[in-house]
Amino acid sequence: MFRPVSRAWLVVDIIGAVFGFVVTTPLTFIAGSSWLSAWIGAEPVAVVMYVIVGLILWGAAAISRLSPTLAIGVAWFGAVVQMAAGLPPSAYDAGILVVLFATAAWGTRRILWIGGVSALGGGIIGGLYFAVIWSGELLTDAASTMRAALIGSLMASVFVLAMVMSWGTGLLWRVVLNGRETQVARAQAELLAAEEQERVRIARDMHDIVAHSLAVVIAQADGARYAAAVKPEMATEALSTIAQTARGALSDVRLLLTQLRHRQGDGPQPTLADLETLFAQVRQAGVEPRITVDPMPPGEPPGAIQLAVYRILQEALTNAIRHGDGAVDVRLAWLPDRVDVVVANAFEKETAPLGGGHGVIGMRERAQLVGGSLQAGQEGERFVVRASLPIGGAA
Repeated sequence: MFRPVSRAWLVVDIIGAVFGFVVTTPLTFIAGSSWLSAWIGAEPVAVVMYVIVGLILWGAAAISRLSPTLAIGVAWFGAVVQMAAGLPPSAYDAGILVVLFATAAWGTRRILWIGGVSALGGGIIGGLYFAVIWSGELLTDAASTMRAALIGSLMASVFVLAMVMSWGTGLLWRVVLNGRETQVARAQAELLAAEEQERVRIARDMHDIVAHSLAVVIAQADGARYAAAVKPEMATEALSTIAQTARGALSDVRLLLTQLRHRQGDGPQPTLADLETLFAQVRQAGVEPRITVDPMPPGEPPGAIQLAVYRILQEALTNAIRHGDGAVDVRLAWLPDRVDVVVANAFEKETAPLGGGHGVIGMRERAQLVGGSLQAGQEGERFVVRASLPIGGAA
C-alpha cells in the first residue's frame, strides 16, 4: 500500500499539492460560478463544495508518490463527489492528472493498468457527464440536443487525451527509472564479477608460486634429514637448495604483492627462458624431467603464451614432485598455430592426485585465459596433463 519515500520527496509532494490547490481553486470559482447558480443555487454551498472536492483531489495528488494505490482510490472518490454535487469539470481536476502520472510511474503492475483504464474510462465518463450538464441547461430542441452530443463527444476526446497523456508520461518515466536500476544492477554485477576474477587470479598466482616452492623445500628437507647421517655434504647441498628456493619464492611473492597494489602485468613475468631454472629445481627435488621439444618455437611466442606454458609446467611438475614415483616426461610441440604441452609421470597410488584440486583448476584456468584447453587425469599407470594453447589467442 505504501512505498518507501524519503522525507524530502514527501515534503515536496505536499508543498506541490498545496500550491496546486491554491492556484486552481480561484480559477475554479471563476470558471464555475454560473454552473453553480443553476445546479446548487446557493453561493456559500458552492464555495464549500468546491473546496471539499479540491481538497480531496489535491490530497490524492499529495500522497500519489507515497501510495499510488490509495491515491487512485481517493481520486475516484473525489470525482464521484464532484459529479454527485453537479460540479462541472474545472481547474482542480488537474490533481487527477498528477495521480494518473503516479500510478504509471511508481505503482505496481496492477495499479499501472488500473491507472490506464481509469485514464480511458474516466475521460469518457467526464465527457458524458459534461454532455449531461450541457443538455440539462441549454437543450430546447433537437438541434440543441445534437449540438450538446457533439460537444460532449469533443470534451470526452479532450479529457481522454489529457488523461492518457498524463498516464503515458508516467509510464515513460517508469521506463527511465527501470533503465537506471538496470544500469546500476549491471554495474554492480560487473563489479562483483571483476572482484571474483581478481580473487581467482590471486588464488591461482599464490598457488603457482607457493605450492611449487614448498614442494621443492619439503622434498629437499626430507632428503637432507636422511642424508645428514650418511653424507653430510649432501645435507649441506640440500640446505643450500632450500635457501635458494625460499629466496626465489619470497621474490615471487613480493612481485605478486606489487602487482596487487598496482595492476596485473607490472614487473617481469616468467618466460620460456626461465624453464631451465624450473627444471633444475625439479631435479634438485629428486625428480628427473625428460624433456622433448619438437618442433621448436618458430619465433618469439606471445608473452601470455609463454607465461601460461611456464605456469602449467610449474604446476604439473609440482604434482610430479608431490605424488610422482620416478621420472616425468615433458613434451612441447610448437606448431604454427598452437603449442601442445604434455606432462606425464607415474604416481604412487596412495597419494595419487584426483584431477580436481586447486592445482588442476589453476592450470585449466591458465589455458582458458589464452583461449586454450587443458585435460588432466589418470591414464593407465600414469597421471597425464594435456594442454593445447593457440598462439595469438585471447589475452
